[in-house]
Amino acid sequence: MNHNLKKVLAVLVVIIIAVGWYLTIFGAGPLAPIKDRMKLGLDIKGGVYVVMEAKTDLEGDELRDAMEQTQAVIEERVNQMGLAEPVVTIEGEKRIRVELPGAEDAQEAINQIGTTAQLQFALADGTIVLDGSNVKNAEAAMDNESAGYAVDLQFDGDGADLFHEATATAYSGSVTSAIEGVDNRAIMIILDGQIISAPVVNEPISGGRCTISGSFTQEEATNLAALIEGGALPLELEEINSSVQSAKIGYNALEMSVYAGIIGLVLVILLMVIAYRGLGVIASVALLFYVLIVINIMGFAGSVLTLPGIAGFILSVGMAVDANVVIFSRIREEITAGKTVRVASQQGFKRAMSTVIDSQVTTLIAAVILYEIGTSAVKGFAWTFMIGIVVSIFTAVAVTQLYVNLFANSRKHAKKSFFGIKKDGKASFQFENEIHFMKHRKVFYIISIAILVIGLAFGVVRGLNYGIDFTGGTMIQMDMGEKVDIADVKKALKEYKLDPEIIYSGADNEQIVIRTIKALDSNERHEIVHTINHEFGTTDEDVVAEELFGPSVGKELRNNAILAIIIASICMLVYIRFRFSQWKFGGAALLGVLHDVLIVISFYAIFNITVNNPFIAGILTVVGYSINDTIVIFDRIRENIKYMRKGNTEEMIDTSITQTLGRSLMTSVTTLIVMVPLLIMAGDAIREFVLPLMVGIIAGAYSSICVCSPLYFEFSKHSNLSKYEKQQRKHKKKNPYQGIKKEKKDKDNK
Repeated sequence: MNHNLKKVLAVLVVIIIAVGWYLTIFGAGPLAPIKDRMKLGLDIKGGVYVVMEAKTDLEGDELRDAMEQTQAVIEERVNQMGLAEPVVTIEGEKRIRVELPGAEDAQEAINQIGTTAQLQFALADGTIVLDGSNVKNAEAAMDNESAGYAVDLQFDGDGADLFHEATATAYSGSVTSAIEGVDNRAIMIILDGQIISAPVVNEPISGGRCTISGSFTQEEATNLAALIEGGALPLELEEINSSVQSAKIGYNALEMSVYAGIIGLVLVILLMVIAYRGLGVIASVALLFYVLIVINIMGFAGSVLTLPGIAGFILSVGMAVDANVVIFSRIREEITAGKTVRVASQQGFKRAMSTVIDSQVTTLIAAVILYEIGTSAVKGFAWTFMIGIVVSIFTAVAVTQLYVNLFANSRKHAKKSFFGIKKDGKASFQFENEIHFMKHRKVFYIISIAILVIGLAFGVVRGLNYGIDFTGGTMIQMDMGEKVDIADVKKALKEYKLDPEIIYSGADNEQIVIRTIKALDSNERHEIVHTINHEFGTTDEDVVAEELFGPSVGKELRNNAILAIIIASICMLVYIRFRFSQWKFGGAALLGVLHDVLIVISFYAIFNITVNNPFIAGILTVVGYSINDTIVIFDRIRENIKYMRKGNTEEMIDTSITQTLGRSLMTSVTTLIVMVPLLIMAGDAIREFVLPLMVGIIAGAYSSICVCSPLYFEFSKHSNLSKYEKQQRKHKKKNPYQGIKKEKKDKDNK
């Protein structure tokens, strides 16, 4: 590409970034600011979600048809609530998930969604004459015979005929009432087994219209009409998982997460500039472009931003930095090896790109599987993570390469100092002297085994601290307005026999979190909240969050986690085998992944940290991120197998690790720097995602150097001859005295 054209493109990219950020933040004309385009999830905006499971023996097409009919009925009910962007989806075979952003009365919303609304019309003796499926229309109206409201019903053709016959039978007086207080000439109107009205028939009613009267208020009549209009659910549903989120806690967490993200981004930019000088400035430009692209993709794609999604986005920033670090490290290696800046830039990019692609693709595999198998919260994390990985490859290939080539071919900037090379010819974060890792591999094995044994001991003796996501149960979080005595709360709830875990939360411990392994439905949760309100003077508005996880959800969660890890491991093994052409690389990498997963589990066991839904996201991200580090080292080993002409396999592996050590440390440091502000400033929901990721990043950096590489050496040592050793022998046959002469020369120098 022409040098002048590169200058034009470089200036154009800067203009796009500047204008793009302005439009993103402030908007212009028909383009709204990102805060208005971005959809907020329930955990930020507040609202209700409920997952219900059908109680039926239907299978196959019959079950699918019944579920689709049930979904349609619920959608009709939800739409009548007047809420913005409600979502009704079928999960699996027998579950329906309903999300209601902005719902204020959680109890009413759950009741209205989940009630089976079995509307029936019966004679006084209990004989059912027709049901809600025969109702064509229902609407609230003024009751002409009282000061209240009523519900006007209109039947379909069959319903009109059945209702006429029923009223004629009732009017004849030939029916004997089986229920005390109900006239023998009445038509009972029954909703979910409860008689809501039993008007006496004064004459047979034809024409397919009638009125349900009962001195209803306008709200009661409107709600009843909505249920009847929605129709009877084809299937009986049971609430198995639900959550009520307060908008206040979500917005606070979002605000603090944004601040934490900005602080982390600034810290990363400063570190990159200090470590890489001019290359660090290039990385900063690419990073700003990367963030701009990702948030606008999410805005235009209608992605729902959740708190876990924010964590995924912040982690993807670390991955974007990683791509630049791999490229910069390689360029500086070429410069310190004696090549000119221009040649080093070309060769560095060429050799780094395979590493970038391999490391990012393996991480992407884990993210895709996480998205496919995970629940909604985990999906939000995985979706932003996937977008970030793809965009990071683009910015590394397009933007970073453009600026590096431009400066490398510039008379003014094509200087070693601009590329972070010191006056003594050395580069920061680059190790000159070979470190003998393989010599101490047994020490590394002992360290890993010791941690795993301690974790196993804690896991066996005390067990993992499974949260309600896994065990099933209920969580209620309330703002008490002041710090209350937990013993008083337990005393107030003693009659319910919950055996609850109650802890403080929020600023100044003014909130309480009540957890119990009992799965309490919405009515039971409402009773508990009512009791607390009565004892402590709080109100329903002080409920910060509610969650219900049925036991079946927890079991499914565990099974999905195991399945996801197995699938991710197989897919990555296939990819590594395809790219590296040796099973030894794949085997060592997967054992390293297993090591990191067990280290994270041991961390949870030793420190008794609650194992909840975010734990799965953490584990699977560790799977992807851990192997990212390993692939970078293995890629260098693969390259050195081709080009190194002296030393044995042990020395070749040590050389490969030493050459990539600076990159490994820089990537881990930058990723941790981005996440530390989140851990400190963001809310509990973010911390639950960040903590296992930070442990996994540290474990991954350790295992790639101290576990996976030694394992590859062990596999190579016990095979007949490694590929590297075969190439050495082949080379020595062609030049039998080269190694001896070189060795003698080295002795003379000593």
